[in-house]
Amino acid sequence: MTNSAGSKLGRRISGIVLAIFTLIWMFPLVWMFFMSFKTNSEIYAAPLSLPQHLNLDNFARALETLNIGRMYVNTLIVAVLSVGLGFLVTFLSSYALCRMVFRNKKLQRGLLRFFQLGLMISPFILLFPIYRITVQGNLYNSIWSLVLPYIATQVSFNTLLMYNFFKGLPAEIEEAALIDGCNLPQLLGRLILPMTKPVVVTVIVFNVLYVWNEYPIASVLLRDESMYTLSMGASMFKGAYSVDNAGIIAASVLIIVPELIFYGFLQRYIVDGMVAGAVKG
Repeated sequence: MTNSAGSKLGRRISGIVLAIFTLIWMFPLVWMFFMSFKTNSEIYAAPLSLPQHLNLDNFARALETLNIGRMYVNTLIVAVLSVGLGFLVTFLSSYALCRMVFRNKKLQRGLLRFFQLGLMISPFILLFPIYRITVQGNLYNSIWSLVLPYIATQVSFNTLLMYNFFKGLPAEIEEAALIDGCNLPQLLGRLILPMTKPVVVTVIVFNVLYVWNEYPIASVLLRDESMYTLSMGASMFKGAYSVDNAGIIAASVLIIVPELIFYGFLQRYIVDGMVAGAVKG
């Protein structure tokens, strides 16, 4: 009885702690949603108060100011190309690192250390080299000027996550498939890829959310408003001598709602994928 009562008390305390952290995490989102209905004067006067009435003028102004449809299309194109190509590259590289027999084991360890170093370097400190390479390659102010840097930023995280997952897969499964006449493309596409579903979904979700919200690289490499992605939208409400805070907040709500829905549908795979990718061989 004592152990049972203690376990119930522990679960209740854990539930209370989780509820508190959830409320703390949700507060900025709820606050932003309520402020999107306020005027600029109300935001300055009482930022923490509830809106006096549901004023949709901010959303109307955001839709008038932003070419929101074009921005959604640009963002989706960049996300599909960068995440799709980045996943293809890193899926193959991580499998090769895990299953290929290296004559020189130091080379294999060196490649893994190289990918680990990639996690330590922020892509934002490489903005100037990225800018120069993009200009020299005649890619400036194009979709590909974003796709290629975004692929590069995914390589380390994706490769190490999938490499650790592959290390936990029994090699006997692949050996049996090869004995049955399965070639390498069939092995990867029909056997390995379905088995890596949790990690694949985790990689896709994290990378799509990164592309959706990335601003520094896009602000440097895009000049034409017709090429702007969604992350550039909020910056269009800033003038030389004034800032339309209500417009920024309304635009942020329009930008963040689709990614919340996207994350909500796929979040159940996130924990499985992170745990699977953390398995050590």
